[in-house]
Amino acid sequence: MKWGHLDLLLWLPLALPLAWALFALLRRRRRALAQLVDASMLPVLAPHWNPARAKARLVLRLLALALLVLALARPQWGFRWEEVRRTGLDLMVVLDTSRSMMASDLPPSRLQQAKWGVRDLLRILRGDRVGLVPFAGSSLLQCPLTIDYAAFTMTLDDLYSGIIPRGGTAIEQALRTAIAAFPAESAADRVILLVTDGEDHEGDPLALLPELNEKNIRVYSIGIGTLAGEMVPGADAQSAYFKDRQGQIVKTALKEDVLQKLALGTGGTYVRSAPGDTGLERVFNESIADLKRSEQESRAAKIYEERFVWPIAAALLLLAWEALLSDRKKTPGEAAT
Repeated sequence: MKWGHLDLLLWLPLALPLAWALFALLRRRRRALAQLVDASMLPVLAPHWNPARAKARLVLRLLALALLVLALARPQWGFRWEEVRRTGLDLMVVLDTSRSMMASDLPPSRLQQAKWGVRDLLRILRGDRVGLVPFAGSSLLQCPLTIDYAAFTMTLDDLYSGIIPRGGTAIEQALRTAIAAFPAESAADRVILLVTDGEDHEGDPLALLPELNEKNIRVYSIGIGTLAGEMVPGADAQSAYFKDRQGQIVKTALKEDVLQKLALGTGGTYVRSAPGDTGLERVFNESIADLKRSEQESRAAKIYEERFVWPIAAALLLLAWEALLSDRKKTPGEAAT
């Protein structure tokens, strides 16, 4: 036997204090009546009153309530086999973890805002596989394509600026890593979510446009940062800001040109992020959600039969019985009629 909402059974123990309180009120009512009317006079003044019936009606109400809680917990027994087909997209999140992503023009930092945006995106995915490629001066496949969103989230939470030992920003190399991670046999549209501030120190990402189009991969670019820019925090507590080799404080600003051309050249979309809104959910709902999905897998699933109707039916019968059960005691004359 299984339960659809096993946690709701935790409410059943609350029926014990509730029953105690209701029976206490019933006893209090009887004591109040005893103070008004002598026990020997009660059969004369109220010959039809039956205190046992009042207790029985209360028991029936409590049993009906317990059965309704059982019904809400969705008892299940018996099952059938059913073929389940899962369809979805392949989405590869290519996330910039370079030092410039620690700038605080999107507080608390560009990288943290990006990670929050990706977490929000996971909440609206339904069967789509998602993978993760962090990059700086080089890149790596941190999480292969998966529908295990919990495992993906753990991998995402572990990212930090400096996880890629090589400094700088190499968008082209990161895109190549993402392209290689897509399975060649998939018929679904493939998507790269490029989340970066656009700074690029080596390579030419636009040179990948022919390959991206040939392999039917769309790039959706998310620009993290502001056009005004911000100073890059220092690597340690002794230096407030990061300095270049000439000793000048490094200031980083959002660079959109390459990101826009990558998106436009592959049929994707470019979005500039804002505090509290990276744009990932908006891009997914307005563009990615309508892309072609393919069958990712087909398997036989054990579908348990819902049996909540039985406790509901029993509860209704008890309530009907309670409604028909009168507190009045039948006299011999009434029974005859």
